[in-house]
Amino acid sequence: MDPITRDRLFGYWHAFDHPVSACVSIAVAAIVILAFIGVLVATGAGGDEGRRKELRQRTVSWLVLAPLIVVPILLGAAWTVGAVGLLSLLCYREYARASGLFREKLVSLIVVLGILAVTFAVIDHWYGLFMALGPLTIAVMAAVSILPDRPEGYVQRVALGVFAFAMFGVGLGHLGYMANDADFRPILLMLLVSVEMNDVFAYLVGRTIGRRRLCPRTSPNKTLGGALGAVVLTTPLVAILGHFVFAGGPMDRIHHLVALGLIISVGGQLGDLMLSSIKRDIGIKDTGVTIPGHGGLLDRFDSLLLVAPAVFHYIGYLRGIGLDQPARIITG
Repeated sequence: MDPITRDRLFGYWHAFDHPVSACVSIAVAAIVILAFIGVLVATGAGGDEGRRKELRQRTVSWLVLAPLIVVPILLGAAWTVGAVGLLSLLCYREYARASGLFREKLVSLIVVLGILAVTFAVIDHWYGLFMALGPLTIAVMAAVSILPDRPEGYVQRVALGVFAFAMFGVGLGHLGYMANDADFRPILLMLLVSVEMNDVFAYLVGRTIGRRRLCPRTSPNKTLGGALGAVVLTTPLVAILGHFVFAGGPMDRIHHLVALGLIISVGGQLGDLMLSSIKRDIGIKDTGVTIPGHGGLLDRFDSLLLVAPAVFHYIGYLRGIGLDQPARIITG
């Protein structure tokens, strides 16, 4: 393994080489700590006990989640890819249990093996295999599902499996593949912070001026005002961060950065609504109870399912991702 690859995979000493990595990490830590103190003060002042408990749970959860999100990125690409691979498997587990797909052992096995194969292609920086695994895994799933000679429910179980692999294997896999870029830390931190702030903006604006429901049967609490407010606030946030992340490069143009902000804001909200549609269809409130106050992991990271591949290919088209890094570092 050459020094360039070793530094990218395991070079935690390069964690703050880029000023955006340092600034975003400090900002995240400060926001979470100040929010925790603010919630303690606010909930101690009285009010509805149920609401106070929920606020405390959400804030404590973020005290745990924030380091789990940021630290692997700072430690190196290997830790980042491993964390994304684990997230993909855990999100699939929640989806499989909620949808009943876990009962289809063969389909579930193929989805899991597909996610593991994607993770291998990502850590190997083997782009050809990474792109081929989507259609190949789907083809294997469709073919192997014939073997039990059980045509009843064939379309349903294969469709559920294909959707799962497309979202948790391919979709989140694009998030992990960004770790093959030399500047993966500022890119990923910008993306994750922007997606989370997009949710916060939509909630705050929706509660403040939101009147008209956006999709009342899908997600009753989301408003058109909140959605538009999130777009208006997230887009300049992404443009400002993106200017420093991509300084001097082909992405560092105002129209490219504004388009990136729109992709993140709109894509994030659509990802959230997509999961809400799934939950309404199945008839559940949350996909799990992993995160107190938030539900399951999938409830928290649903926005990334659509944003990650869209951002990956947008940046890849304009600038490229990992083009200057050694490829196929395991397979040669």
